[in-house]
This record gives sequence, C-alpha cells and structure tokens, in this order.
Amino acid sequence: MHSSNHIVKFADDMTVVGLISKNDESAYREVVQRLTAWCKANSLSLNVDKKKEMVVDFRRAQSDHSPLFIDGFPVQIIKRTKFLGVHLAENFTWSLNTTSSTKKCHQRLYFLRRLRKAHLPPPILTMFYRGTIESVLSSCITAWFGNCTVSDRKTLQQIVKTAEKIIGVSRPSITDMYTTRCIRKANSIVDDPKHPSHTLHPHAVWKEIPKHSGPHNQTV
Repeated sequence: MHSSNHIVKFADDMTVVGLISKNDESAYREVVQRLTAWCKANSLSLNVDKKKEMVVDFRRAQSDHSPLFIDGFPVQIIKRTKFLGVHLAENFTWSLNTTSSTKKCHQRLYFLRRLRKAHLPPPILTMFYRGTIESVLSSCITAWFGNCTVSDRKTLQQIVKTAEKIIGVSRPSITDMYTTRCIRKANSIVDDPKHPSHTLHPHAVWKEIPKHSGPHNQTV
C-alpha cells in the first residue's frame, strides 16, 4: 500500500484515508480497487449504498472531484460524516461536533441532578460526571478543540460550570482538559520512536514537556 494512504479498521467499519498531491488520485483509487478485490477474494461484499466519500480540499482554487466507483457504482460524496464518534465536516469546522456533544451532556446532566436530589455524596456524583459527561466533553479533544470557535468553547464550558454547581465540587475546565491531554499525547509521542510525529520537532523541545504534568504546571 502507498505511504500516502491508510486503512483504518474498527470493529466492522473500515475507512480508507488518502492524501492526494498534485491532482494525482491514482494511488488512492488503486487502494480502493485492491480493497474491493480483496473482499471479493475472501467472499466479502461491500455495500456501495452505505459507502460514502468525503473530500477535504485545502486548495484555494477548488475543482469538482471525480466520483469514486466500486463495482461500477458511484460512491456518494458527502459534506459531513461521523468517524469514531466524532462529527467531521469537509471544511474542518467543529460546530456540528460541539452541538452533538452538548446535546448528550445536557441529557446526562438531568440524571446528575436526579442523583443529587437522592442525596448522593459528592464523590459518587463526581464519579458519575467523569464517566458520563466529562468523557463526552474530552472525547478526541486533542483533535478538535484547538479549532473550536469561541462560542463553542463557551457552550462546552457552561456544561462544566453547571455540573460543578450540581456536584458542589470544582472540576477541570474544558481548556484544562484539552491542555492535559495534549501534554499526555506529546509524552506518548516522545516515548514512541515509531510514531510518525516522533521526529517532527527537535528532541530538546520534547524534553521540556514534564511527565505526568497537569494544566497548572505546564512548562512548554
């Protein structure tokens, strides 16, 4: 397989990610063809009706994208999709993802209030918050939070503030969650020489990242 293409397999879902340079789509289309042939050889069928293609075009002068064909049928081109729980848009804006996360969190805040009315202690409320609300807010946060609008960030932070009032205990802000996880991710890259991003920055810079640090003792 070409280095500019990757196949992501998760459970029964499969995604082909291709980097197209200089208008040359041959490598990307070849991977799709080989994948289709492999499925046939292993008695597997691809449901073309469920296959979608999303094109992210960073060029200033954008042009129409030629449709991708599988077994002679065109694959539908879409402007947004959901990938591993994250809502992606072709222009890499994150309002749709924020809206989805906000809706989930508001639904779960209701149950947090019910637990508070049942006079459960703060440690139990905190455990419920971390497992059902904070986990939603922080899901893949290193990928999307940095490009969120100010309005989206305020919306997410308001959920944290509401939860704090219900629990009666201070919780990390949405920005602190992002910072902590970025540092954790950077440390994992430092410790993994095989990671594709391991050599992107001088090792001396990576050494400035403190191990197991939180948002309040960052030295980067």
